[in-house]
Amino acid sequence: MTATQAWTERYAGALMNTFGPPKLVLTRGDGAHVWDADGREYVDLLGGIAVNALGHNHPRLTKAVTEQLQTLGHISNFFASEPQIELAERLVSLLGTEAHVFFTNSGAEANEAAFKLTRRTGRTKVVVTEGGFHGRTMGALALTSKLAYREPFEPLPGDVVFVPYGDIAALDAAVDERTAAVLVEPVQGEAGVVAPPTDYLPAAQRIAHEHGALLWLDEVQTGVGRTGAWFAHQHPDLVSGPVTPDIVTLAKGLAGGIPIGACIATGGSGKLFDPGNHGTTFGGNPVAAAAALAVLDTITADGLLDHVTRLGSRIRDGLAADRRVTEVRGAGLLIGLDLAEAKAADVVAAAQDAGYIVNAPTPDRIRLAPPLVLTDSDVDGFLAAWPAILDAAGVGVSTGSTTEGDA
Repeated sequence: MTATQAWTERYAGALMNTFGPPKLVLTRGDGAHVWDADGREYVDLLGGIAVNALGHNHPRLTKAVTEQLQTLGHISNFFASEPQIELAERLVSLLGTEAHVFFTNSGAEANEAAFKLTRRTGRTKVVVTEGGFHGRTMGALALTSKLAYREPFEPLPGDVVFVPYGDIAALDAAVDERTAAVLVEPVQGEAGVVAPPTDYLPAAQRIAHEHGALLWLDEVQTGVGRTGAWFAHQHPDLVSGPVTPDIVTLAKGLAGGIPIGACIATGGSGKLFDPGNHGTTFGGNPVAAAAALAVLDTITADGLLDHVTRLGSRIRDGLAADRRVTEVRGAGLLIGLDLAEAKAADVVAAAQDAGYIVNAPTPDRIRLAPPLVLTDSDVDGFLAAWPAILDAAGVGVSTGSTTEGDA
């Protein structure tokens, strides 16, 4: 029995079966590389599902967390800490408008906070897009369209209306004077990295505001430099004009693997909560806040926004060169592709055998969300291995044309 097999047996005996058997048992990492319990090395092109922005074992992140633990680890939100305040100020500055922040431990919790915030408008209806994913807690699940996730736990909080993603006319028809908020992902990650037309977010803002509703953007997966901009709604290739959301939710890459989320409300929306309306025990704790500041500092100091843009373009071009890939989408290091055949699970398995970790969000789509510190050498190796990965997965050639784009 290998070490991986032994650990997998122990896993099955002690953990709930919510994720199925683990694909690997990982023991350490460095940069965009990880090693399993049997000592085999992999290039991590999923990054903890867009979480490990600085990869694994980054010295700045390790230093920030270690130093913070030597002063304050947890103090509760009866009190404030310097890292918490500094992080809130940085996020407001990056957003570029007056705003207030509520910190959480995850993206689902950030969306729960935002959901409650919308109720403070005095309205209850929320218009959400099909194909979106916003979390698995009861409130966030009510906003997630996939029936397989929703149906086992119904009834869920009501007054949620789903409309086709990217369809301005459908959105316009659904939003009315009862609508509290319009919720949109600038790029849908769990759907396979799908972006709407570039005029969609400006139109969503206009439609929401015409009816006195809030525009809420879920940037849990797309924020913090993932697309090559601090926020996807600021990316010139994704949005045709300026957008100023009333609510933005963040998590995943914000602290590079330390649990944190943020619900950011701009303008008057940031003052909708009164003391006691919402709370959290661990949200915004000094360690998570210090980690997030280290991530933001490193992205800035190391020019990672430009790096992400350049590497993302290289990867998309390389993937699109194979005729068995029918479409490549994305921006920066959030990349999705369509296969000529519905063999995404086979591609994931073949990639793992070849030493690469990728994800299959749908039966015919592959998603990549590697660390922002991915290197050119990592990209060279993956693109060289890609044709053989498709061969091993048995993916055939499409009769359609191959396309590539930034959205």
